[in-house]
Amino acid sequence: MPLLRPSGADVSVRPALPEDAVAIAGTQLRAWRTDHAEVLGADVLDLIDATAVRERWSAAIEHAPSPDHRVLVACDGPRVVGVAASVPTYGGAGIEVTALEVDPEHQRAGHGSRLLTACVDLGREHGATEVATWVLDGDEARESFLGGAGLGPDGAQRSLATGPGRDVVERRWTALL
Repeated sequence: MPLLRPSGADVSVRPALPEDAVAIAGTQLRAWRTDHAEVLGADVLDLIDATAVRERWSAAIEHAPSPDHRVLVACDGPRVVGVAASVPTYGGAGIEVTALEVDPEHQRAGHGSRLLTACVDLGREHGATEVATWVLDGDEARESFLGGAGLGPDGAQRSLATGPGRDVVERRWTALL
């Protein structure tokens, strides 16, 4: 008789391994196509080269510029279902979460919270006193998630070109640790 796995069992966050790059790229692209299609546009998302995304993740995992540059994965059993990346900022006094994505099929199961918490905990271990991340305008789900985690907009914003004559705005969200 097979064993029944209790709901929520065997979920974890761990440092990414080189062999995770394919799963990480797939997770990120599925999340972007689901969560950012309205803001970025399907035409922009269709232009993303999945191989290039995988290669960038592979490089980030295998050739991080410092031990404080981190790539973490959320797992449901052995399956990678989320990714977070963080880098030191402000001369080491803070961390910036540069990526935080969970596969759409696994959202709202605590993976994003575990990833964000792991980034913050690792940053604190190395003296970080602030966390920052950027949110696309119109991403109400991410704003709600970050607000629930204690982050808030600090007034900084940047504009990113996504095509000829088309820009999107990101706003920075921060919190003291």
